[in-house]
Amino acid sequence: MDTSIVKYSVLGVLVDPTSYAEATDAVLNAAREGRPFALTALAVHGVMTGVHDHAYNARLNAFDLVTPDGQPVRWALNLLYHTGLSDRVYGPTLTLKVLERAAAEGLPVYLYGSTEQTLDRLVTRLQERYPALKIAGREASKFRSAQPGEAEEIAARIVGSGARIVLVGLGCPRQETFAYAMRSRLPMPLLAVGAAFDYHAGSLRTPPAWMQRRGLEWLWRLGLEPSRLWRRYLLLNPSYVVRLAAQRLRIYSATPPAAATTRPESFPV
Repeated sequence: MDTSIVKYSVLGVLVDPTSYAEATDAVLNAAREGRPFALTALAVHGVMTGVHDHAYNARLNAFDLVTPDGQPVRWALNLLYHTGLSDRVYGPTLTLKVLERAAAEGLPVYLYGSTEQTLDRLVTRLQERYPALKIAGREASKFRSAQPGEAEEIAARIVGSGARIVLVGLGCPRQETFAYAMRSRLPMPLLAVGAAFDYHAGSLRTPPAWMQRRGLEWLWRLGLEPSRLWRRYLLLNPSYVVRLAAQRLRIYSATPPAAATTRPESFPV
């Protein structure tokens, strides 16, 4: 991780006050240079998962770049640190910007996660949108934990494919745990991009722009998947607001936990 980058604590999770252009450049630079790099686009759910799980929090804080995916995370950076960010860095949008540059520069990408059906639709749509894009390989999630030695096998497949960038769509927090575990095994950037696979495959409908600007994407997602997401949004969102206010008033300790020193023994694949 580049320790020269200024990161700010949002409830103990270190987030970068970055932009689409800066994040895209960082990914492409790592891809060109063939060096390990891990990025995640983090919304309230990811921050609150870090609050409740210190091991996960430590992994997040070891990432090279953590972008403010949700508007409430961007607002937190502006409120607490006066960063003046005019826009968030949303995972699905960042994905397209990276893919556009990758296609223009001939950098092959590897898609890891989701289901075979979603990957079928995703590959078709991406190739229609970016005819020059080289998809070196794809691998659906197995929806289980890695077996002994499996990390090395996955890394060998990715490296052997000729990929220079890996997009990881396993959902939070599984994708961050995967990217953290694989970072040191792959000479290329890994991007944990959340629901980007589903959005760009057409499996999920994109919320209206006005809802995105006002930080109401959670309400849109809740309406689409209430039985699966109600706990995430109706319990975590109020807790986030209360803790953020407490951090602002300096009555809540937002000290990041001790840095992660080892890779998780088991991680989702």
